[in-house]
Amino acid sequence: MTAFITLFLKNARVDAFWRRMLPLCLCLFMLQGAGHASAAELEQLRTTQADDGIYLSAVVAFEVRPVVEDALSKGIPLFFVAEADIYRDRWYWTDRRVASATRTIRLAFQPLTRRWRVNIVAGLINSSAGLRATLNQNYDSLPEALAAVQRLSRWRIADNSEVEADVAHKLQFRFRLDLSQLPRPFQIGVAGQRDWSISVEVNEPLRLEREGADAARPAAPAGSGLAGHSAPGQAAPAATPP
Repeated sequence: MTAFITLFLKNARVDAFWRRMLPLCLCLFMLQGAGHASAAELEQLRTTQADDGIYLSAVVAFEVRPVVEDALSKGIPLFFVAEADIYRDRWYWTDRRVASATRTIRLAFQPLTRRWRVNIVAGLINSSAGLRATLNQNYDSLPEALAAVQRLSRWRIADNSEVEADVAHKLQFRFRLDLSQLPRPFQIGVAGQRDWSISVEVNEPLRLEREGADAARPAAPAGSGLAGHSAPGQAAPAATPP
C-alpha cells in the first residue's frame, strides 16, 4: 500500500511538471518556426513554349533587412539560387525528372564606384573567384539592383523534346538565398535567423502557354500563370540571359 501511494505521488508530480512545461515548449516551438519563416513571396510564375524550348518567367518579392543591407555595404556579396525542375507524371512509380535548370545571381556593392553589380551565372558556383557570369549589369541604387535579382525574365529551362505532348508534367520552382556562399563567420552567426531567411518554393502542374510571333522579346508582364497572383508593373530588364 505504501509503495502504491509513493508511485502515485511521483506520477502526480511528473504530470504537474509537464503541465507547467507544456506552454513553454509550445512557445519555444512557435518561436523556432518563426525564425525559419520565409521572407519571400512568389508574385508571378509563368511558363511558355517557343520553337527553341521552354521558358520560365517569375517575380519573387522580398525585402532586404537592415542587417543584410549592412553586410552588403561592407562588401559582402549575396548569392541567390533559382532552380526549376520538370517532372513527368507516372501513376505506377515516382514521377520522373525530365529537365532541370539552375541559375545563380550574385549581388554585390562596389565601394570604389558606389554602384551595385548583379552577375547572373548559369548553374551553381562555388565562389566569386570562379564567377563565370553570362550577364553583368551595374545599378545606381540597391532597389534597382534588387529588382533585377527578383525578376527572372524568359529563362530557358528545358528543350521541347524533353516534355512530351499530351502527357501530364509537374513544375517545381525554388528560389533562395544561398547562405553557404557567405564567409564562414557569417554562416555561423546567421544560421536560423529570420533576417537572413529568403526562400520560396512552389510545386504545381506544368501549364505551357504558346508564345506568339512577337513574344520572343522581353516585355512587362501582362498576366500570371498562377491564379490569384498579381503582376507588378515594373518593366523587364533590357538584356535577357540564357
